[in-house]
Amino acid sequence: MFSKPITFDTFVRWLIGALVAVAVLYIINYLSGVLLPFFVAWLIAYLLYPMVKFVQYKMHVRSRVLSIIITLVFVTAVIAGIGWLIVPPMIEQFEKLGDLATHYVERKTQIADVPAAVQEWIQEHNKDIEKFFRSSDFTDVLKQAAPQLFSVLGHTANVIISIVGSFITILYMFFILLDYEYLTNNWIRIFPVKNRPFWQGVANDVERAMNSYMRGQGLVALIMGILFCIGFTIIDFPMAIALGILIGIMDLVPYLHSLALIPTVFLALLKAADTGQNFWVILGSALAVFIIVQLIIDFIVTPKVMGKAMGLNPAILLLSLSVWGALLGFIGLIIALPLTTLIMAYYQRYITKEKSVEEQQ
Repeated sequence: MFSKPITFDTFVRWLIGALVAVAVLYIINYLSGVLLPFFVAWLIAYLLYPMVKFVQYKMHVRSRVLSIIITLVFVTAVIAGIGWLIVPPMIEQFEKLGDLATHYVERKTQIADVPAAVQEWIQEHNKDIEKFFRSSDFTDVLKQAAPQLFSVLGHTANVIISIVGSFITILYMFFILLDYEYLTNNWIRIFPVKNRPFWQGVANDVERAMNSYMRGQGLVALIMGILFCIGFTIIDFPMAIALGILIGIMDLVPYLHSLALIPTVFLALLKAADTGQNFWVILGSALAVFIIVQLIIDFIVTPKVMGKAMGLNPAILLLSLSVWGALLGFIGLIIALPLTTLIMAYYQRYITKEKSVEEQQ
């Protein structure tokens, strides 16, 4: 594998290279708050560029700016349509759940108007309430709650900063799409001429891995959404189709669909209150759908689809998900497949030289 002896100069160059890599990683970590919007914008631009190119060249829209605007309007309309399909019915179901809870309380407490009863109780115990607010117990509670209040205000500020960052990301994305070809063809010039073939090969491998990953994960998410729609329809679960679509969209980021368990619990509670069925039976049926679909996806769909798309053996796929998930948690599950493909491509290109030989042939 190593045809040349390792000299002192070679060792020093490797050491300097390692130190430079560590310094670059430290700088990236230090500037992550600034760099993150740019990288997110680049990823979005990478996903939207085929549509922009289609609008500009296939639909004969001469202006790149107008092509970008048309693409953004179309994508926004699609997202808004999906949101209209999912969000209003979900809000309607939660409002219905609130009404059912109010009627349940009124029936159990024999109170015709709960808000009026609460107001009447406050008026009757006004002196006791005022005494409590002036007591030392309330002061102690307030002192304990104050840090949590400031924490909430801090989170609110973070949300505002995130919104500002989103606008910056959109600006980055727009300007990247405006000169996408120039940027993708000339970024290699930041490296010395002798190192350009190496970085160009790495970039090509990354592009192939990302293309394969996007196609494969999109197909997996589509299959998962269809399976959930079928499963929820079979058990007659509320919002079966909308919830299945939501889960399919969330699965574009692997395992993010697990968060859909939260609205699932509320919808199961709503069905139990509306129909009088046992809540645990309804929730158990929904969880059974989650488990069955997840097993089908993990052991059949993902190995077949992603293995074929990315050229990896199903056993390697499962191993990569386990290893990266154990090392990096949820983020590891997201980057496991493209990162594994990139590492294997690098190994075949620069260690075993298999890719270099195949390309020469």
